[in-house]
Amino acid sequence: MKFTLSWLKEHLDTDEPVEKLADKLTMIGLEVENIEDKAKALAPFTIARVISADQHPNADRLRVCMVDTGNGGAPVQVVCGAPNARAGLVSVFSAPGTYIPGKNITLGVGTIRGVESRGMLCSAAELQISEDHDGIMELPTDAPIGAAYAEWAGLGDPVFEINLTPNRPDCTGVHGIARDLSAADMGKFRDPAIRPIKGEFPCPVKVRIEDPTLCPGFALRLVRGVRNGPSPEWLQRRLTSIGLRPINALVDITNFMTYDRARPLHVFDAAKVKGNLTVRRAREGETLLALDGRTYALDSQICVIADEHGVESLAGIMGGEASGCSETTTDVLIESALWNEINIAHTGRRLGINSDARYRFERGVDPAFMVPGLEMATRLVTEICGGTPSEIVVAGKSFPDDRVIDFPQSEVKRLAGIDVPLVEMKRILTHLGFMLAGTGAVVKVAVPSWRSDVHGKADIVEEIVRIIGVDKVPETPFDRGETPRKPILKPIQLRTRRAKRALAARGMVEAVTWSFISKSHAELFGGGKAELALANPIASDLSDMRPSLLPGLVAAAQANSDRGFADVALFEVGQVFVGDRPEDQLTAAAGVRHGFASSEGIGRHWSGSVMADALDAKADALAVLSAAGAPMQALQAVPGGAPWLHPGRSGTVQIGPQNVLGYFGELHPRALEALRAHGPLVAFEVILDRIPEVKQKPTRARPALELSPFQPVSRDFAFIVDRAVLAGDIVRAAQGVDKKLITAVIVFDVYEGKGIDQARKSVAIAVTMQPREKTMTDQEIDAVAAKIVAEVNKKTGGVLR
Repeated sequence: MKFTLSWLKEHLDTDEPVEKLADKLTMIGLEVENIEDKAKALAPFTIARVISADQHPNADRLRVCMVDTGNGGAPVQVVCGAPNARAGLVSVFSAPGTYIPGKNITLGVGTIRGVESRGMLCSAAELQISEDHDGIMELPTDAPIGAAYAEWAGLGDPVFEINLTPNRPDCTGVHGIARDLSAADMGKFRDPAIRPIKGEFPCPVKVRIEDPTLCPGFALRLVRGVRNGPSPEWLQRRLTSIGLRPINALVDITNFMTYDRARPLHVFDAAKVKGNLTVRRAREGETLLALDGRTYALDSQICVIADEHGVESLAGIMGGEASGCSETTTDVLIESALWNEINIAHTGRRLGINSDARYRFERGVDPAFMVPGLEMATRLVTEICGGTPSEIVVAGKSFPDDRVIDFPQSEVKRLAGIDVPLVEMKRILTHLGFMLAGTGAVVKVAVPSWRSDVHGKADIVEEIVRIIGVDKVPETPFDRGETPRKPILKPIQLRTRRAKRALAARGMVEAVTWSFISKSHAELFGGGKAELALANPIASDLSDMRPSLLPGLVAAAQANSDRGFADVALFEVGQVFVGDRPEDQLTAAAGVRHGFASSEGIGRHWSGSVMADALDAKADALAVLSAAGAPMQALQAVPGGAPWLHPGRSGTVQIGPQNVLGYFGELHPRALEALRAHGPLVAFEVILDRIPEVKQKPTRARPALELSPFQPVSRDFAFIVDRAVLAGDIVRAAQGVDKKLITAVIVFDVYEGKGIDQARKSVAIAVTMQPREKTMTDQEIDAVAAKIVAEVNKKTGGVLR
């Protein structure tokens, strides 16, 4: 939202400096993002007269100008390529060392085609005061030579730009901003009553609303005999100061009303409207050529204004070109209406239209100002364009429902810790447009029609505190007491932290992706349920809650690859959604590796580079589960993963078949094609919520485990088993012989081929035994080895090779 200081002073009688107004705006919740003071930026530019303009000796389109800069010195030589450069022209001059904002350069002394140039004659585009770059600026002949151009042109009017939160639609107009500043003691609010304009004849055009939920109210008036030429200078200057381009008087008036009173309007050329107007849903197959020159395909979810010809306007967003006003317009229909905020936002997003009207209507406009806004616009039209107004036609409601809140005086102290007397509360709220009744412990507060964001007692406290100043809220330390502090992080929060650290330690980079994905991608990863579809998506490809983190990570990896960073390793820890119940919202950790981004290192290297494969994804998944506190000895890694993974290059991590913790492997070619990504690409995803909680038992403190002074013993075993037997089953069987003595079991070889039956394979394991009380004898080692052979045979049918 932009406005100038002089525009603000039309509504606020104040002498406060710009800096103080900016600070106060930010303190009351209207954050000032920028203050543009063109007078300061354009201070080096001065008014000068061209004494002579001779043809450049070495260029047909250049002239060598002698310029009187008004400083009493000798004329300055300037080489100029503007077609309108001529003797006697008064223009804007910039000396060497001046920064030219329109070109983003600092001017220096230059030589152009062999002729020295010691300055520049400027166009309006080069000063960024308009888009006119066809020639240098032409000023009146009586403009003072040597004077500062910005001061002479009246550009010393600072422009404020504030960042509005969506709950303050009343401050999308300068009038509302002035009201807030007045409540904050920055000046006196000017709010003259809007006098009705008497209609001279009945309005011949009637309005019918088919669906009041889309259009609660609609007001219309015809003005005959207008002259639609350029708008007056004051109005053009208002609009250009905030970056709007003046078009014609009628359109400029509607733009002025939008920014001045947060009241978007629309004007129809009455001669181009056939019959009465109907507010309805668009019909399938209808289209509209809008004022932006684009044709939009409409459907039944879009609200439109139509006549007997068809659709004439996208309700609350943009008018149609067919009924737009031009210099030939003599009769104009002025429309002031109320629209459903959700429908406006949905239509704007679906059609990709961002207009000033949409910006305000999707936040909500003041319903009580529908008719007064039309009266104010009528007065401006008749004063600027002339004409005779008709009576106003109103369809639907022209007034809002009353909202009264019972407000305890003690609520400010309870919620904000500030003692505010009733007199001060009444002053603040009254200045903001509220009305108070009563003097007891509980008073009644009537909410103004333009404050659709105020619904309860806490909202009123917020209004009082932001005007008094949040810096007045006292700092109150928490009473910690003498009892020990209890842990404040939940187990899932601790798991999330540890998972992120573990993956970062493995060389992966954290990414944060959208929680919404397209329906087709959701269905690919097991989602796409109707209850997880968004009612009002921000984009068509962000329509469903994500059932997995992988679609977003794959898209991020592909985006990096498209920009030349093919070797990436990304991870994310966030929410996934498998249903609409609270327990169906789970915390997952996922990661992807692409190209030369294995766990041994990322990128190519002279000593050797390794492509990421399924085993890297498995190692990532196990690292996350270990860091998050999963019982590693109970984990099983079985072949075959989720449907979106390659069936022969993927696996599942589980604690038995009933508790699947996650998947890892190479993405299936069909999944890559659906996600528009290039493979090979490996990934993993584990659900942190499914890790069993560690049961805490009260135990006596035990001394820290010391390193054993005795030599560990390692023995290798090779078992011949059926091909269907999992290596993990052999490892668990060997580990279970003596969990205290056997500290590690590692698979170091798998062989299938010559010398072994085709239906069998050889799996070799290394078993490490760590004695703690004495050195093991050969007999004791052989006894443990025999138990290992027997246990493996019992559990898997394997025989020693």
